[in-house]
Amino acid sequence: MRFLSFHVEYFKYKVTKKGRSKVIEEITDENKENQSQDALVLFISMEKQDEMNSEVIKKGIIEIEKIIDQLKINNIVIIPFAHLFGKLSSLEFAFKSFKEIEAILKLKDYSVLRLPFGWFNELEMKSKGHPLSRISRIIE
Repeated sequence: MRFLSFHVEYFKYKVTKKGRSKVIEEITDENKENQSQDALVLFISMEKQDEMNSEVIKKGIIEIEKIIDQLKINNIVIIPFAHLFGKLSSLEFAFKSFKEIEAILKLKDYSVLRLPFGWFNELEMKSKGHPLSRISRIIE
């Protein structure tokens, strides 16, 4: 798993069109557009090696929580992002993993916004400019 995170003042998205993915999540009134304030925006990609690592989700959550605790915020945005230069996992594994990350974080009482899988989106965000406002991680 790899992720790139931004601490943002605000984040907005709007679904624009289907991607080329064979796994396409259904669009509803609730997920076709949304926004979050004072959030940690996570561009996450799942890698082939993650499919054999039963601890990768747990380790990823630990890293996300470390950042959230330092920032003292509660809002998280999860963006499926296949552009972080790793060897990508299967689409099915990635989709399942993003839903699992979302569910675990919600159980921990974080406010989580996950963008729909398999779609192109119009994104708008205003990133903060402090030392922790941009962080990348490779989780193995």
